[in-house]
Amino acid sequence: MKKSFLLALALAFGTQLAPAQTQPAKLVPPATPQYRPSYHFTPAAHWMNDPNGMVYVNGTYHLFFQHYPEGMEWGPMHWGHATSRDLVSWQEQAIALFPDKLGMIFSGSAVLDANNTAGFGKNALVAIFTYHNPDEEKKNTNKHQYQGLAYSLDEGKTWTKYTANPVLPNPGIQDFRDPKVSWNPVAKQWVMTLATKDRITFYGSPNLKTWTKLSEFGEKLGAHGGVWECPDLFPLTLGGKTYWVLLVSINPGGPNGGSATQYFVGQFDGKTFTPTTTTKKWIDWGKDNYAGVTWANTGVRKIFLGWMSNWEYANQVPTSPWRSAMTAPRDLALRQVGPEIYLTSTLAPELAKLAQPAQKLTNLTVKNELSLAGKLQNPGPQFQLKMSTQQLQEFQLVLGNAQGEELVIGFDKAKNEYYIDRSKVGDNSFSPKFAGRALGPRLATGPAADLTLLFDAASVEVFADGGLTTLTDIFFPRQPLTTLHLRAPAGLTVETLTCARLKGK
Repeated sequence: MKKSFLLALALAFGTQLAPAQTQPAKLVPPATPQYRPSYHFTPAAHWMNDPNGMVYVNGTYHLFFQHYPEGMEWGPMHWGHATSRDLVSWQEQAIALFPDKLGMIFSGSAVLDANNTAGFGKNALVAIFTYHNPDEEKKNTNKHQYQGLAYSLDEGKTWTKYTANPVLPNPGIQDFRDPKVSWNPVAKQWVMTLATKDRITFYGSPNLKTWTKLSEFGEKLGAHGGVWECPDLFPLTLGGKTYWVLLVSINPGGPNGGSATQYFVGQFDGKTFTPTTTTKKWIDWGKDNYAGVTWANTGVRKIFLGWMSNWEYANQVPTSPWRSAMTAPRDLALRQVGPEIYLTSTLAPELAKLAQPAQKLTNLTVKNELSLAGKLQNPGPQFQLKMSTQQLQEFQLVLGNAQGEELVIGFDKAKNEYYIDRSKVGDNSFSPKFAGRALGPRLATGPAADLTLLFDAASVEVFADGGLTTLTDIFFPRQPLTTLHLRAPAGLTVETLTCARLKGK
C-alpha cells in the first residue's frame, strides 16, 4: 500500500490505464549493479513495494508485489509476479494485474480455493485486492478504496477479474485496504483481515464474494503513529497450545522512524481477536522491513517476507534500473520470555544450501580491537556470519573499506540494545532521514548470546538470540566493504565465529 501523501502522484494518470500506455520518458540514473542483491528478490527494472498475494501451489512459491512498470518511483500500481521453487532463485513473470476503470491495484492476498467455494473452478487461485480509484478520491467521499477479486485457473499464469467487482464496497472509510484472507476451520468460512484507518476489521464470507463484518480490533491498542496497513492473521503453536498472531504495518510510527511492522499475540475464535498482553512488539527493529506478510497454503509452517525499504526515503535510494528489494524469507515461531510471548524470526533453512564451507574461528579474545584480516578470507559482498558468546559484553562488528566507511553492528550493554549504525557508510545525501543508528532491545535473558548476520551487496539482516531481536537495514557503500574488525572496550570472548561465502547463482 502507499502513503496517502504520495497518492496525489497518481491523480494525473486517471483510472483508464491500459497495459501499453506509457508516460513521458524520465532521465534514468546510471546503473548500480554493485547494489543488486543476489538472494533477495528485485524486479528487473522499475519500482516495487509491498509483497502481495503470496501463495504456495504445487511446489511453487508465488510472490506478487506492488509494481509500477513505467517508472523508478511510486506510480499507478500493478501486481508484478515472481515465482520460486526454493525461496532462493526467483523468476520474474508477466505482470499479473493491471489497473482498470475501477482503479489501481493496491495490496492484497491470494488463496487456493480447493473446494471451489467461489465458483470459479476447483483449485482456482483467487486474488483479493484493494482497488484505489483516484477519481473517487477527488470527490472526497472517502469511498475510493474497495475490495475486488481476480482468479486464475492456470496456477497464476493468467488472471480474470471478477465481473461483479467490487465484492466489498467502502462504507465511508478513507483507508480501507490490504485484505489478507484465509480459511478459518472453526468459523467454517473465509476470514478477511482488513486495515481500516487506525484499526483492523474482520469480515467473514462463505464464498469470497459476499462479506459480513465480524468485529474490530486495535482502536486503542498498539502503536498509532500512522495509518495501519498490510495486516496478516495466522496461528502458531507454543507448548502444545495454539495462539494467533496479528501483524499490522504502520506508517509512520516505527520504533526507529518511518514505517515498521508491529504484532500482537492472542486468541482468535473465528470472529474476534483478543490479545494476551498490550505490550508493543515489533517483528523487526531495523529501518528496512515493512508490509511483510506470510505465504498462504504452507500448512503449519509460516514463512514471512517483507519489503526491504522505508517510506521515509524509498523513492530516493540510489539504485538503478530497479528500486527496492524484498527481505530474505524467514520462518516464524513463538517463544516465551517471562510473562511475554514473542515472535521469533529465523532465516528460512532453504538459504543454508547457499553457504560454501564455512571458515570457523574459536575462542577469540577481543581486547579493545581485533582485526580479522589474516584470520578470515575476504568473503565478498554476499556472506553469512555467525558468532556466539557465553558472556555477552558490549561489542561492535565493523565492516569497512579503504575510504574509511564503516558499517557497524553492535550491542550496547548499558542500554541492553542491539543496533545497526550506517551513519558512516556510503552516500546518505539522498535523504536526511537515512543515516543513523537503528536500535532493538535485547529480549533474551541470561549472559549467553548468538547472532546470525546475512549480507547481500547492500543489505544486512541481523538475527539475535535465535531471532528474538531482528534488525534489517540497507546501505550503499561507495566501495566494497572488505575489512572486518571486532571492537570490545571491556573485552569479549567469542566462543565461535563462522563466516561462509554464499554460492554464486
